[in-house]
Amino acid sequence: MNVSSVDDVGGLLDSNRYMADRNLAVVIYLALSLCKPLFLEGEAGVGKTEVAKVLARGLGRRLIRLQCYEGLDAGHALYEWNYAKQILHIRLAESVADPNGRAATEREIFSPEFLIKRPLLQAIDAGTGDPPVLLIDEIDRADEEFEAFLLEVLSDFSITVPEIGTFSAASPPIVVLTSNRTREVHDALKRRCLYYWIDYPSLEREVAIVRAKVPAAGDELARQACAFVAGLRADSFYKHPGIAETVDWAAALVALGTTALDDRSAAETIGCVLKYQEDVRKARDSDLPARVDRARRAAVVPA
Repeated sequence: MNVSSVDDVGGLLDSNRYMADRNLAVVIYLALSLCKPLFLEGEAGVGKTEVAKVLARGLGRRLIRLQCYEGLDAGHALYEWNYAKQILHIRLAESVADPNGRAATEREIFSPEFLIKRPLLQAIDAGTGDPPVLLIDEIDRADEEFEAFLLEVLSDFSITVPEIGTFSAASPPIVVLTSNRTREVHDALKRRCLYYWIDYPSLEREVAIVRAKVPAAGDELARQACAFVAGLRADSFYKHPGIAETVDWAAALVALGTTALDDRSAAETIGCVLKYQEDVRKARDSDLPARVDRARRAAVVPA
């Protein structure tokens, strides 16, 4: 699919059942047009990672994902040598009585044949086809040292392997970075990107998302589930439920044959929405039936 306007981006998102407002469509279009990385920040579960997946699917591009974590280093993100294969090659070469073989073997084991490309190098050395979508997920979980290294990579989209040479992207990949804001990402990295904060959706938008993802959920159940989750988000829980939890909960309610939210179904399935025992206990201790009643009333569409 070709994207030549903001409306095209909106259509791409809609066709892949990603319900976004126009502001997000605008920033995605600008990221594609200007070949700038897109930095998406927001609470966990609001659909940041899904943006990259939808772009890859909608544009027919390969998705390459780098999941960040504490201790992630350049080697795991860029490339590694296939040591087992190198050792096997050395042993096979040693069995051949060739006085000049040692130098040749040393050159051979540090050739592209023995190189294991990790996500960043895969995205940069992707060949001559359409560039892939590179998802750098939860960059806030990586160390600041890796963040500084990533800044250098994103500046020119080239990587040097001393034993082989420099790999440069024929066309820059579409880069999407996400952050749950567990820590502040350095301004220098954000300046390289177009920034967008994805917030929790409005009730109507979340209902549309649930209906798209769980078609078997009727409008009444979808609205009640979304209204109930909105009420949880307004309270001081340790971890507020994201859109993914709402969708999973709606699917669970449908699987149980529930057509309208009630006290029993809410109590039996609360673990689909809240994932910490302290939050589950708090929800139950704070009069769960009253929460259900408020959700049912908030879900009523005005005449």
